[in-house]
Amino acid sequence: MTDLSALSPAPPGTRDAVLKFFFGPMDCGKSTLALQMNYNHGRQGRRGLVLTKHDRSGGPQVTSRIGLGLEAIEVEDSLNLVELVRAHDRVDYLICDEACFYTVEQIEQLADVVDDHGVDVYAFGLASDFRSVMFPAAQRLFELADEVCRLQVEVLCWCGRPGLLNGRIVGGELVRTGEQVVIGDTDLAADRSPVRYQVLCRRHHRSGLLGEGTI
Repeated sequence: MTDLSALSPAPPGTRDAVLKFFFGPMDCGKSTLALQMNYNHGRQGRRGLVLTKHDRSGGPQVTSRIGLGLEAIEVEDSLNLVELVRAHDRVDYLICDEACFYTVEQIEQLADVVDDHGVDVYAFGLASDFRSVMFPAAQRLFELADEVCRLQVEVLCWCGRPGLLNGRIVGGELVRTGEQVVIGDTDLAADRSPVRYQVLCRRHHRSGLLGEGTI
C-alpha cells in the first residue's frame, strides 16, 4: 500500500530554491526585469543581493535603457559567490545581471547557493557574443538552470525581422574577430575606434549588412 503521507504537500511557505536563467539579445528588457523582480521580492519582505558585471554604466550598478537603475555588487573574477552569501546574516535570493560575463566557476557557485543554501538565483544575460558563439557562463547556465526563459519583449533588426543576435560595430562595419568581452560605448577597439553593438536578424548578422537601405 502506498504511504500517502509521503505524497503530502510541503508545509505552506516552503519550497525548493530555484536557479532561473533569463536570456535574450540587447534591448529585450533583461535589466529592467531584473530590477522589477528585485522590487517585487523586496515588497514581500524577502532579503536579496543584486549583482552585476560590466554594466553599461561602467559602475557597480544595474541600469536599464529605459532609465531605471540600482546600486549593485560588482562581480569580480575573484569573487566567491558562496562566500558572499555566507557573509550575510540572511539572503533569500540573488539577482545576477549580466551573468553571461561571470566565470564558469561562479555559475557553479550559483548552483551551490541554490542547492546547499536554499537561496533563489535569478540570472539575466546574453546567450551569445558578437560572433554568435555562446558565452561559456551562459552555456553553463543552460546546462544547470532549473528554468531557462527567453524574454519575449520583441526586438527588431533594422529590416523588421526579429532581432536574435548582437553585432559588434567598429568603424561602421560589422567585425567578427576580437576579444569576447568589449563594452559598447565605453571600451575602444584595438585600433582605438569606438565600439557599439546592433541587434540583427540571423540573415543580416551573417551577411554583415547594417541597414544602409539594402535588405
